[in-house]
Amino acid sequence: MRTITAWFAIAFICAGLGIFQYMQQDVNAASDVSAPSGFKPKAGYESIAISLPGMDEQSYTVGGKTSGEKLLFVNFWASWCGPCEMEAADLQKLHEQYGDVMTLYGVNSTNYDKERSAREFVEEHGLTFPMLMDREGSVTKQYKVNTFPTSFLIDGNGVIRERINGVITYGEWERLIRKWTNAEG
Repeated sequence: MRTITAWFAIAFICAGLGIFQYMQQDVNAASDVSAPSGFKPKAGYESIAISLPGMDEQSYTVGGKTSGEKLLFVNFWASWCGPCEMEAADLQKLHEQYGDVMTLYGVNSTNYDKERSAREFVEEHGLTFPMLMDREGSVTKQYKVNTFPTSFLIDGNGVIRERINGVITYGEWERLIRKWTNAEG
């Protein structure tokens, strides 16, 4: 009986230390990542510029006031995400079909994924649009992404027009892209 009690006491102490360490890490992470005041990652609010390396190790800056003339489509994903796998072919098709009016970027939430798995995912699905690597997880946190996939449509003025949590049909993507670009399918 004393052995069982001792094991429970040790387990309780270890769990308490683990929770304490997790909470300390979370507090530090939150202070490192601070979006500008007033930033809300939802429709109607101005996006913030993100700068991340791509899988090709080039540096990319996406969003913000100077997002350009094209609609931006920013898709947060992870290789272990079943719904992300379901939508991969549709995203590639959208990139190919609407590349003249829209720029599509994938953002791998590498902090919650494995880079090797992400690279294998991209290769397996034949994805040719730029893949950005959020290795520290700071952009994922700034955009308050906690489900995968999460996508944003950002207009040429840097305003978030749509936030989509989860998977939608190809037809719905076409409708939204046309709505914000006046493009013909």
